[in-house]
Amino acid sequence: MAKLYFKFGAMGSSKTAQALITKFNYEERNMKVLLLKPAIDDRDGSNVVRSRIGLAQEAIPVAENENIRDTYLEKYSDRNVIIVDECQFLTPEQVDQLADIVIERDIPVLCFGLSTDFTTHLFPGSKRLFEIAESISEIKSVCTCGAKATVNARLDDNGRIVTEGSQICIGGNDRYVPMCRKCWLKYRARAGSTGCE
Repeated sequence: MAKLYFKFGAMGSSKTAQALITKFNYEERNMKVLLLKPAIDDRDGSNVVRSRIGLAQEAIPVAENENIRDTYLEKYSDRNVIIVDECQFLTPEQVDQLADIVIERDIPVLCFGLSTDFTTHLFPGSKRLFEIAESISEIKSVCTCGAKATVNARLDDNGRIVTEGSQICIGGNDRYVPMCRKCWLKYRARAGSTGCE
């Protein structure tokens, strides 16, 4: 029986690389993969999924108001599996639509993304995945101190921790650093805080 999977981790945990490796593994077995990503994540182009280690694949961008279930049934019903990168940017309704595809079509849907934002609060898409995914697993990342990273620290242009601003601020290593909560609290207190540009 197919499942809805949520594979989450902090920044730098190789979520995208694992998504692309998973895609390759399915394709190696002659299965058709539908690779999706929310269109809001346009740092490498709205239709490209790129990992920090250089792996890249073309993806289908998903608009915020798009019904993923309808799009799948109309255009991609021949696909054997759906993989979603940056799933934290999905709406809760889109997560429900993916869950419907799992049940109706009996195909696996694997979602890779962050669980929390820079203020340690859940993204709406991630919250819904925690609520309904049949399989939830953490992809570990490491803080500079060696402890498990659980916080996606957002930095300003001067390297100070940002504690205010909009939940979504697209960026990679230039804007975010994975940290354990202890280091995050210490760094935040020492460096002061600022709002998002």
